[in-house]
Amino acid sequence: MSLVHPLQSPRPASPPTLQARAIANLEFIRETMENASSFTAVSGWGQFAIGVTTLVTTTVATRQATTEAWLATWIGQALVSVVIAGWAMHRKARRAGQPLLSRPARKFAHGFSPPMFVGALLTVLFYQSGLVSYIPGMWLLLYGTAVVTGGAFSVGIVPVMGLCFMLLGTTALFSPAAWNDYFMLLGFGILHMIFGVLIARRHGG
Repeated sequence: MSLVHPLQSPRPASPPTLQARAIANLEFIRETMENASSFTAVSGWGQFAIGVTTLVTTTVATRQATTEAWLATWIGQALVSVVIAGWAMHRKARRAGQPLLSRPARKFAHGFSPPMFVGALLTVLFYQSGLVSYIPGMWLLLYGTAVVTGGAFSVGIVPVMGLCFMLLGTTALFSPAAWNDYFMLLGFGILHMIFGVLIARRHGG
C-alpha cells in the first residue's frame, strides 16, 4: 500500500526587502526630479564677459579694410564666446553640484545646437553667394532661436533673452548694411551684458 503525501502549495516568492524597495523608490524620485528640473548652469557672469569682449571686437571689426578680415574678426569673437560660455557654465555647474551631462543639460544642448549648426552652414553659403551683409542679421536671429529652444529647459529669463535677439536679428535683416556692426554690438554686446547681470543676480552667478 503506497503512502499518500499531502499536496504542498508552491512556496510564494519572497517579497522584496524593505531596503530594495526603498532604493527603487529613491531611484524613481531622483529620475522624476531630474526630468522635471531646469538647466540652471547658464552663467550670467559668463554672458556679461561675452558682452565685454564684443565691445572690443566691434571696435576692431569697424577698422577692417576687407570683407574677409571683417568676417574673420567676428568669427574669432564667436570662438572666444564659446570658450567663455563653456568655462563659465562648467564653473557654475560644479559650484552648484549639477553635472554638465545631466538630463536637463542634455535637453538644453539638444535644443540649442540645431539652430547654431544651421547658422554655421548659412554663413558659408552667404559668403560664397556674396550675401555677407545679411550674415549679422542671420547670426542674431538664429542665435536667438537657439537660446529660445534651448532655454525652454532652463530658467525663464533665458528664452526672453532669446526673443530679444530674434527681434534684433529680424530688424537687422531689413536695415542698411552700414548698421551691421552696431546691431552686433547691441545684440552680442549690450543684450548679453544686461541679461548676464539679471541672470547672475536672480540665479546665482
